[in-house]
Amino acid sequence: MSATTGMNPFGTKADLGSFFALCKPRVTALIVFTAIIGMFLATPGMVPLQILFAATIGIAMASGAAAAFNHLVEQKIDAKMARTRGRPLPTGQINSKQTFIFATIVALMGLSILYVFVNPLTMWLTFATFLGYAVVYTIFLKPATPLNIVIGGLSGAMPPALGWAAVTGVVSPEAWILVLIIFAWTPPHFWALALYRREEYAKSGLPMLPVTHGELYTRLHILLYTVILVAVTLIPFAMRMSGFIYLVSVLILDAVFMAYVVKLYQVYSDDLAKSTFKYSILYLMLLFFALVVDHYFLILPY
Repeated sequence: MSATTGMNPFGTKADLGSFFALCKPRVTALIVFTAIIGMFLATPGMVPLQILFAATIGIAMASGAAAAFNHLVEQKIDAKMARTRGRPLPTGQINSKQTFIFATIVALMGLSILYVFVNPLTMWLTFATFLGYAVVYTIFLKPATPLNIVIGGLSGAMPPALGWAAVTGVVSPEAWILVLIIFAWTPPHFWALALYRREEYAKSGLPMLPVTHGELYTRLHILLYTVILVAVTLIPFAMRMSGFIYLVSVLILDAVFMAYVVKLYQVYSDDLAKSTFKYSILYLMLLFFALVVDHYFLILPY
């Protein structure tokens, strides 16, 4: 019996790949990446392998479970949008009961791994992040206010602090700077997506900023939040948390990001909004990579 047609542990036919898709693997990968960078930045040496593996697996499982709960809550909305109507729940590949059981088991396993093999603080911070995304953001904020991504962005910004806590058992000011960077990055990143998907969001009934306040208003706020982001990304150098490798890297990354959003504000097109969204993902990955390279290979002392 093949894996795609056989009976799964939940009692019905389902593709194992569908359960994997519930975890939003691309989003989870970015979350895990920033958490791992937080681990490496928390120590001057190598992260203990047990902590590295256990924290990575635990955080990944908790993130995937939160994503699955998000799928469960938003399945009717997902069915109305071209971007999401092919997801497992709207297409009937998986039902609500299966999703709930799967998400609960994965969440409990991930949190247990963090508690037993990492430390209780990391587990509780991860649990709070899980609740922030799966409950506070998905159930309450997203359908209630066009500022949902600003207020709810904190849960998505927490992974570096989770990684930091995994290694040190505390969350230092440096970890909160990393959180602040992602917090400031989230609105321009997500609103760029919302711009070129604005018609779909209008059909879904969600009060996204381009729907409630219009395209020009959203473009202005993307520009303003990117200015804030640029200022925030200079804090690691100003606080001597990083050196000149990071400074040069972030100045280049910021300049390119600003070029995108300024052009987006001046002359809008869906293609440009899509390019801005795609660059924002690359931007965050390269910024965090520059931080860890600078951390281990700093060659220009103050």
